Amino acid sequence: MSFFKQEVVQYAYFVKDIEAACLRWIELFGAGPFYLSRHHQSENVTYRGKPCDMDVSYAFGYSGPAQIQLVQQHNDVPSAYRDMFPNGGEGLHHVAYLTQEWEAEKARYEAAGYPALLELVSSARVAYMDTRPAIGCFTEIYEDNLQVRRRFGGWKASHQYWDGKTDPIRDIYAD
Repeated sequence: MSFFKQEVVQYAYFVKDIEAACLRWIELFGAGPFYLSRHHQSENVTYRGKPCDMDVSYAFGYSGPAQIQLVQQHNDVPSAYRDMFPNGGEGLHHVAYLTQEWEAEKARYEAAGYPALLELVSSARVAYMDTRPAIGCFTEIYEDNLQVRRRFGGWKASHQYWDGKTDPIRDIYAD
């Protein structure tokens, strides 16, 4: 199966302590500022096709041109995060790209044997395709739309003009 070329726009890491992880990324790579959504609420969250009530926090920031997402799951319900790190580990969880052909992309992965394990709606439709056998992590397909582009662009601009010290961790909804 041949896939189209896709630009990876995000590298996502599962962490035990999201605020400490933000500060480590800032210290080690000059990433940030990070925009934090504590106990994030998404619509229509399903895991393996069934409703899922995972309690997660997300932080988004940039390190140069790369978007870094940090994810902390606060409860022990089954999820794509717990699939990857069942015993409290940390590390790279998924890479993500934007697509305007969300349904077709999801179908392509599924036809190739990489099922969607987690789906949700946030600013757009999102599916975590289980590409662990191929690349060692999940692939997130994120529906491309103007709202997503504006939000990502704003975070990237704030990184470019950030002094590296002021408000390193910000409420995602404050902007």
